[in-house]
Amino acid sequence: MSTPIKPTESELEILQVLWQKNNATVREVHEVLSTHKESGYTTTLKLMQIMHDKGLVSRDDSSKTHVYRPNISREATQQQLLHKMMNTLFEGNATQLVMQALGSQKPSNDELQAIEQLIQQMKQSNS
Repeated sequence: MSTPIKPTESELEILQVLWQKNNATVREVHEVLSTHKESGYTTTLKLMQIMHDKGLVSRDDSSKTHVYRPNISREATQQQLLHKMMNTLFEGNATQLVMQALGSQKPSNDELQAIEQLIQQMKQSNS
C-alpha cells in the first residue's frame, strides 16, 4: 500500500484476531471479540465491510460464508502507529518514548534480557 491506512481502535481489535488466525469469518472474529467486549454481530460485520472498502482486509466471497484476511501486516501497523505516537506525543524523542514504556509497568526478566540484547546489537552496529 502506498498511502498508510490508519485503522481505528475497533479495526485494530479485528486485525488482532485476523493476525492471530491468518483468516476468519465474521462469526469467528465476533466470537473472539465477544469474550472481552460487548458488541453485536452486525456491528462486527459492518466494521469488517468498512475495513474491506478501506483496503485493510481482503475477502474471499467464493462461498456463502465470506472469509477475511488482513491486507496489512502486524509489524507494518505497529511501526506506523509507533512512529506517529513518537512524533506527536514525544516530539520525535525515542528516549522519552522508551523511558515512558519501561516506566509504566514492570518488564519481566525475559523482556529485560531481550532489551539488553537489542541495545548491545545497536551499539555494535554503531561502532
